[in-house]
Amino acid sequence: MAKIAEAARNLRQELTPTEAVLWAALRGRQLAGLKFRRQHPHARFVLDFFCVEYQLAVEIDGGIHIDPQQAARDAERTKFLEERGVCVLRFSNEEVKNNLADVLRRIVVATQTSPPSPLS
Repeated sequence: MAKIAEAARNLRQELTPTEAVLWAALRGRQLAGLKFRRQHPHARFVLDFFCVEYQLAVEIDGGIHIDPQQAARDAERTKFLEERGVCVLRFSNEEVKNNLADVLRRIVVATQTSPPSPLS
């Protein structure tokens, strides 16, 4: 677990340009009052963005995620998280860059379709 926490700390210092764009829209409860954490350690993974209140993970996928092996790992990761009550939303870099408003709308909709987590 310490390795995951250290990895998360390092990743917070090295956001990708696309992650930085989305973080600028999420930070400080700017989006519908939702509190997000960036590069949040969760089980054996580091989640790009995580809203504890709604157990919602938002993942930004770059070009490597097109690779069939990486896509299979992503699917396993999503299944693992969903089995533990985490809703996972995945967006491509292009979606964030070219249609940020729609990405943000879909994040808000995901929180409206499920009640807050008792874990928050």
